[in-house]
Amino acid sequence: MTKAFIAETLQKSADLNGVTALKVAGAVVGAIVAEMKKNGKFTLPGFGTFTVRKTKARKGVNPRLGTPIKVKAGKTVRFKASPTLKKEL
Repeated sequence: MTKAFIAETLQKSADLNGVTALKVAGAVVGAIVAEMKKNGKFTLPGFGTFTVRKTKARKGVNPRLGTPIKVKAGKTVRFKASPTLKKEL
């Protein structure tokens, strides 16, 4: 799903022009990101929950050369679907 797809859906369902729909889609995505930065998770009832998880530093292998490399610690986003979404699929 892309921001353009969200904007197109908003444009059709809310009878908005393209520029306004794109601004609204950007604002929604921005609000979701801000909420995840602030609280570490974002829940959309009936859809699921996005959570931010920390990853540990680890050793990896360069697939091209086969040499060992160090992978830094970081963050990743996980998604857990709600039971309602699971039923729909």
